[in-house]
Amino acid sequence: MTLEQILEKTQNVRLVVASKYVDASVIEKLFMQGLVEFGENQVQALAQKKEILKEKNLKWHFIGTLQSNKINLLIKQKPLLWQSCNGLKIAKAMDKRLGFKLDTLLEINGANEDSKSGLEPNKALEEYLQIQEECLNLNLCGVMSIGSHSQDEKKIIKSFENTFKIYQTLQRYGAKICSMGMSNDFELAIKCGSNMVRLGSILFKNLK
Repeated sequence: MTLEQILEKTQNVRLVVASKYVDASVIEKLFMQGLVEFGENQVQALAQKKEILKEKNLKWHFIGTLQSNKINLLIKQKPLLWQSCNGLKIAKAMDKRLGFKLDTLLEINGANEDSKSGLEPNKALEEYLQIQEECLNLNLCGVMSIGSHSQDEKKIIKSFENTFKIYQTLQRYGAKICSMGMSNDFELAIKCGSNMVRLGSILFKNLK
């Protein structure tokens, strides 16, 4: 798939480049192609790349599991969106130290797989509302999930549908973002209602 084809397929959703495996020069090339939102999995890498590319008007997302000892460094980066809040405990730890409102997504384990982080779907609604009530520096604005790690398309679709149902319920509480879909399954995710995708390898192949 060419970059043009990817951009066409994602024209109605927000495209975040998952840039964890590439250096600043590759990010710059994609920025020159018109992409402005980039997501990093590690706080250290986000800080380094943001510093190198500070002349560019990039928007940074944090999309990895956040360790509590990295909270202060992440806050310093002032990300546009923290996509991977995986529960009340880390939400409270972050909220306590924030001096500004941080847009945040609740990470849901829509696939119910042990290898994934995120909340079990049956706990998501309750915990979302609890975070909303108790963590006033976090602006919860939706959900994020990773599709089922499976060759079976039906399983992948089911995992996205699980998350999307929760998103639909949360819309009355202000949820606007449903972040689902990566390089290998983003088309399925969009069909299941995703309005934000996180693409990595499929974009980098086009730059070689």
